[in-house]
Amino acid sequence: MSVNTSPDVQSVSNPTAAATLAASASGISPERLQQAYDIVQRMREEIRRAVVGQHQVLDQVLACCLAGGHILLEGVPGLGKTLLVKALAKTFSGASSRIQFTPDLMPADVMGHAIYDVKNQSFSVRKGPVFTHLLLADEINRAPAKTQSALLEVMQERQVTIENESHSLEAPFMVLATQNPLENEGTYPLPEAQLDRFLIKVCIAYPSEQEELQMLKMVTHKRIGDGLEVKQVNTIIKPETIVALQQLVAQIGVDDAVASYATRIVRATRECAGIAVGAGPRGSIALIRIARAFALLNRRDFVTPNDIKLACLPVLRHRVALSPESELDGLSSDTILSNLIEQIPAPRA
Repeated sequence: MSVNTSPDVQSVSNPTAAATLAASASGISPERLQQAYDIVQRMREEIRRAVVGQHQVLDQVLACCLAGGHILLEGVPGLGKTLLVKALAKTFSGASSRIQFTPDLMPADVMGHAIYDVKNQSFSVRKGPVFTHLLLADEINRAPAKTQSALLEVMQERQVTIENESHSLEAPFMVLATQNPLENEGTYPLPEAQLDRFLIKVCIAYPSEQEELQMLKMVTHKRIGDGLEVKQVNTIIKPETIVALQQLVAQIGVDDAVASYATRIVRATRECAGIAVGAGPRGSIALIRIARAFALLNRRDFVTPNDIKLACLPVLRHRVALSPESELDGLSSDTILSNLIEQIPAPRA
């Protein structure tokens, strides 16, 4: 069955049905859970029409979108970060914009600014590229701290202040920032306050040999350019449905034992010998938010300890600072966190 003609998808492609999907706050019925899972599954299938491989990355990006958070993507150039953002935006008819961060980028270039109209003798606001659904902040660490900090209000409050006037952003809003792990010259490390605003950090690796061959065939088959396109990605839902899905994810049940498990993991990072600075309380909150989204991706209305484990690396890897000894030994935050997670017993029931 074609995605565009699916009755389930069409039934949630309008604001009224979207509101119905998130209406009940007392619990999630099996029908609503199945309907939400079908929508997410179709979104995944549509994105895969353009993005080759990177299945784990795709699931983490979808989970972050469902959790209503922002994501930091780290990977070398040419791994499809921009393509992924465009494909995700097209699945729900969302607007997307891209900002190439450079050392001379000013906050007004991101947020917008006020312009004086001589004819009308009044100021008008020219909105910047941040007024969108999906914002791709390309190589965010190349901009100075002043410009980076301009995103803090946007990421936290979902609003922009221009000339002492606040402008709310249309939901859903998500920042996908990228940084190159290989080049350090001319970069400005992200401040801890801004790193903590990203719900997860995803490390994108090279594709497998089979995936790279598939990508090669797709790009070179009767085409002149050297990139993949999103023309084959179908729009299946509206932005209102994404908001409804986020509201549904927030209702997914979390047992006290599972919540305690997440808290113990985060607190253990503050006492680990290989970690100089552990994760703060926002880390525990982020674990639950992403774990709920993972539960929906697996067609469940409750969080399991395994969901917490799957969320640990993307949620915590950018919230801890390694000790000098760990850095000298060449250890990564993923290695230390993986060992730490194995030492903490998960609830059995």
